[in-house]
Order: sequence, then structure tokens, then C-alpha cells
Amino acid sequence: MQFELKKSQIDIAAKAIINLLPNGGIVLLRGNLASGKTTLVKHIASFCEIKKEIVSSPTFSVMNAYAPDFFHYDIYQKGIQGIIESGLFENLQQKGYHLVEWGCEELEEMLKRYALPYVVVEIVLSAQDKRIYKVHNA
Repeated sequence: MQFELKKSQIDIAAKAIINLLPNGGIVLLRGNLASGKTTLVKHIASFCEIKKEIVSSPTFSVMNAYAPDFFHYDIYQKGIQGIIESGLFENLQQKGYHLVEWGCEELEEMLKRYALPYVVVEIVLSAQDKRIYKVHNA
């Protein structure tokens, strides 16, 4: 599915993603720098009764846990090898929501191999106040 939305309509995309994974799963977020990956995570978190204000980019921490079943990752700096070496791949197998910024194709291949439920969300800037959300259900 694909949405072209104004920034103020981001909850439409967030709700659609939650509906694809009603019992949790992994969301691989892809998009250029400042495309709105963390903002989308904030809105998805709000549907899980987590306050948007506490959600922040895990760029340096690599993983933030906002609830016992809601995790937010940024694998840009570590890459897939760093995720494996640090044990974070095992964390992705826990029950709950796992939102992964910079979710690369190598990670997607591993998720397929282990039959873990996931979706891929590509965010593309389309205009000054609009974004295209391409959601691929795996």
C-alpha cells in the first residue's frame, strides 16, 4: 500500500502499520536523513499508549525501549554485523513491536530466514509538506 500524506496526516500511515501487525512484529524503516522515520515511530508509539514526547532517535544508544513490548532501533552506525555481534538480533525475536530505522536489505533477508513477521516502510519526500509512505507487507 502507498500513501501520499501531509505531515499533519501521519497518523493514517501509523494506524495502517499497526493494523498490519496487530500482535507486534518488526517494522523496517527506510528513508533519507530527515525523511521522518523517528516522527513515524512517535505516532506508532502513540497507538500503543506511549507518549510521543518520550520517543527519541536511538542514533547513539542503538536501541531504546519505551515499554516492555515496544523497542526502537537505529542501525545506521552499527550495520547488520554490529546488530548480530551485539545480540540485538535475538532481541528482535521477542514479543512486541520493534521499529528499526535504517532497516537494510540484509536484515530483511535474516527476518525472512527466521520467519519473523515484519513490514517495510519506505518514506520519500514528495513536496515541501508531503511524504509518500510505501508499506510492503512481508
